[in-house]
Amino acid sequence: MSLTIMKQHTIKKTFSIKGVGLHTGKEVTMTFNPAPVNHGYKFQRIDLETKPVVVADVSKVVSTNRGTTIKSGEAQISTVEHTLSALVGMGIDNVLIEIDGPEVPILDGSAIDFAKALKKAGADEQEADREYFEILEPISYVDEESGSELIALPSEDFQVTALIDFNSAVLGHQYASLAQISDYVNEIAPSRTFVFLHELEQLLSQNLIKGGDFDNAIVIVDRVMSQKDLDKLAKKLGKPSVKVDKEGILNTNSLHFENEPARHKLLDIIGDIALVGKPIKGKIVATKPGHTANVAFAKILKELYKEQRKLKGRPIYDPDKPPVFDVVDIQKMLPHRYPFLLVDKIIELSENEVVGVKSITVNESFFQGHFPGNPLFPGVLQMEALAQTGGLLALSRVEDPENWDTYFIKIDNCKFKSKVVPGDTLILKMELLSPIRRGIVQMQGTAYVGKKIVSEGELTAQIIRRTNNE
Repeated sequence: MSLTIMKQHTIKKTFSIKGVGLHTGKEVTMTFNPAPVNHGYKFQRIDLETKPVVVADVSKVVSTNRGTTIKSGEAQISTVEHTLSALVGMGIDNVLIEIDGPEVPILDGSAIDFAKALKKAGADEQEADREYFEILEPISYVDEESGSELIALPSEDFQVTALIDFNSAVLGHQYASLAQISDYVNEIAPSRTFVFLHELEQLLSQNLIKGGDFDNAIVIVDRVMSQKDLDKLAKKLGKPSVKVDKEGILNTNSLHFENEPARHKLLDIIGDIALVGKPIKGKIVATKPGHTANVAFAKILKELYKEQRKLKGRPIYDPDKPPVFDVVDIQKMLPHRYPFLLVDKIIELSENEVVGVKSITVNESFFQGHFPGNPLFPGVLQMEALAQTGGLLALSRVEDPENWDTYFIKIDNCKFKSKVVPGDTLILKMELLSPIRRGIVQMQGTAYVGKKIVSEGELTAQIIRRTNNE
């Protein structure tokens, strides 16, 4: 299935997969359920009393130690990357995954069983369009300590390239590439996870790989161990001992691909990047990737996606179009006057959104002191301008707005991103975050100059009828 398909998809029918968690060693059942549009990927811990739901989002990641773990409250799900990778690879946008344990089953160490089950269940096209995160310019992340580097480049399709180097004579330098997502099920999904033989004891000491088996991982021997150490390790694993007399791949099964480890790293990248929460139009190029670097890069992409989404909602100001309210109308509704009336006109007004305009001139009184020779429109006044704009939406719903006042209650997640100077036209957008109740107005405010977001914040205020004390 190609990402060129513009509609969202869910699965046609429910199905279940059973298996053992790689690290916990516990048997779990996962049940995949169809989900509505814009649902995304969500896990539900049905074994816990409240059956909590955990969104597969990069903000929920709590560990990247030998796998990616997400958590919300007390609900935790580990090793989610193979499942998420298969969902992306098979073109599924919305699914609810019920799971009765803390870790996704490892199965054969790849994503092929998930991919096959998804293919069998079928994809159901939904009414809503897909919303992509489009890479418009190069985005990079470098971890100096590990040498990991990830770059996202503009591309019409989703593509991934991975280069690995473990300084191992057995693995050498390996390269893998996925040019089109339709090749995922055959070229990437069957690639199994891998581990070095000498790492196994350390992993066991960390209380990991309790469900590890030669059937669910490629074991790489890049240094020969004594038979005594091998017997000791086998006992800890609870598996029959093996003999190792040379470097190479320990498993009796042959590799699915000559570069299977590199392909598995590519598989992991797809799964971890899925935590951005939106399908990507772009090419990911990764050198020495790992879950920690993948997730760090996904966090960068998530923030940039949020910025891009806000800019897509940027209001278009046409000064030739008559305003909804001009400054005379505004003065009839707001008590503010010079030098504190910070909205010149309202250009859009709907049930849940209002857009105002403030023209910045050097004649503003505060520029005398903020700052001489370097006039900057204060950030706090940008918030005040947004608040006055939001107040006009709230007051437009009462019959006598001149008899009401608007009072700030709090400001959350306030950010100032670019300076505002004389000559700028400030576009002030306020969106209701929840219905107005008891006069409490909670809104998301975003201020723009041109194509840039200059400030934003979550503003909460209360409108109160003015008391006549005369």
